[in-house]
Amino acid sequence: MANAVSPLTLFLFFLLSSISLTLGTDYPLYTKSRWIVNESGHRVKLACTNWPSHLQPVVAEGLSSQPMDSISKKIKEMGFNCVRLTWPLELMINDTLAFNVTVKQSFERYGLDIELQGIYNHNPSIVNIPLINVFQAVVHSLGRNDVMVILDNHKTVPGWCCSNNDSDAFFGDRKFDPDLWMLGLKKMATIFMNVNNVVGMSLRNELRGYNHTSKDWYTYMQKGAEAVHASNPNVLVILSGLHFDADLTFLKDRPVNLSFKKKLVLELHWYAFTDGTGQWKSNNVNDFCSQIFAKERRTGGFLLEQGFPLFLSEFGTDQRGGDFEGNRYMNCMLAWAAEKDIDWAVWAVTGVYYFREGKRGVVEAYGMLDANWHHVHNHSYLQRISVIQPPHKGPGIKHNHHKKIFHPLTGLCLVRKSLSHESELTLGPCTKDEPWSYSHGGILEIKEADHRSCLEGESAVGKSVKLGKKCTKIKRISATKMHVSFKSNDGSLVCLDVDSHNNVVANRCKCLTGDSSCEPASQWFKFF
Repeated sequence: MANAVSPLTLFLFFLLSSISLTLGTDYPLYTKSRWIVNESGHRVKLACTNWPSHLQPVVAEGLSSQPMDSISKKIKEMGFNCVRLTWPLELMINDTLAFNVTVKQSFERYGLDIELQGIYNHNPSIVNIPLINVFQAVVHSLGRNDVMVILDNHKTVPGWCCSNNDSDAFFGDRKFDPDLWMLGLKKMATIFMNVNNVVGMSLRNELRGYNHTSKDWYTYMQKGAEAVHASNPNVLVILSGLHFDADLTFLKDRPVNLSFKKKLVLELHWYAFTDGTGQWKSNNVNDFCSQIFAKERRTGGFLLEQGFPLFLSEFGTDQRGGDFEGNRYMNCMLAWAAEKDIDWAVWAVTGVYYFREGKRGVVEAYGMLDANWHHVHNHSYLQRISVIQPPHKGPGIKHNHHKKIFHPLTGLCLVRKSLSHESELTLGPCTKDEPWSYSHGGILEIKEADHRSCLEGESAVGKSVKLGKKCTKIKRISATKMHVSFKSNDGSLVCLDVDSHNNVVANRCKCLTGDSSCEPASQWFKFF
């Protein structure tokens, strides 16, 4: 094939990539009960974004819009320490595609002339190199910017994912040969054996279809896990569930049986549509969110209790603001994720795709970056998920026994306006360490070395809530337990609420049950 790259060039590129990324001091990663830890035994929380590289061009998205290192740097600047980098199986089992097709040829094949010109402008060094080397270059770029990588086998044939009718939905489907899949996993694991920022491999995205069974899941996922570990014992081995990775219930009574220890992670996906189209709209949000808390525990959250790490490897919503159901879901999901302090990867960093489902230049409504891949798409959205980026508990994490009181709607936390012992309350950054304590007697207070002040019940409806010496008992009510209620000075039941200036005020408790049109999120506070 024209423009093919010589084997010597491929070898030198691979060798240089490997050597340049073997300088880390705390890799590889391991598991310790439900936590992911480094070699020192300290928790490393995966706070990732997805970077798709599995669509038809088989080139990481965005390289026609910005230099590769600029995207990697932007990922780090947004607070992410990790990328779930997707890849199609054919990149590993089709040598012609991997080693003989260059970026230029791939883009020309799909008529992506404008996008190819963008590659020339922003990343000219990759135009005439094979697709596998571009994939390596992206990993290398992320490593230079101190970003870890999870290699995710997204599907077999390059393209958008996913539906039950896909020819590569489950083991044994026309485009999903288990033996070729394991071969591809082994090759990918081997290529990145000495690349330390590659900390994990996700074996397959969203297993699904009309013929998928837990019996076959055990048969093939366990074989795949053993194949990856044998080829690269350094990486975490990440297994997805059934039903588009929304279901791990089958593991409750029959754990995975593997020959190796301290490397197994399970993954789960959760979007608004995972819970059924229309459900977030037609139900009372408090009641439905509470039901979903219980569902998430049944379908995967129980693994945390059994001592396994759970990786929420896809979640997200339309950031343009018009996704009514998605907005409701995000408030509920963020409260859950903050309380559980799980590892996660938001979908996705993508601003715009080269070529998706037969169309050029498709904007990613869920994307963290804008269509130019330069600016943050939605700063409020980023602020909300920034609360779950740092670890709050686990091995090596300083535990000061203080509560954080998180407001999922804004991504802020309950704080004092001033250091006065009778300060009014407001919302502020969750990084501010407020010494909140909540006793079983229902007293919400701030304890400091020389003083104690608590939430007072003197507030009238619509007025500011403040601290003082006249403590009032609070109760966390409604099905979600996220309404913080107390008696006001006239004896009526009120709840903490937030006004348009982020001041915390007392208002009538709303949307506790029944009405599906009522919006409770301004009164939702999650203790963690």
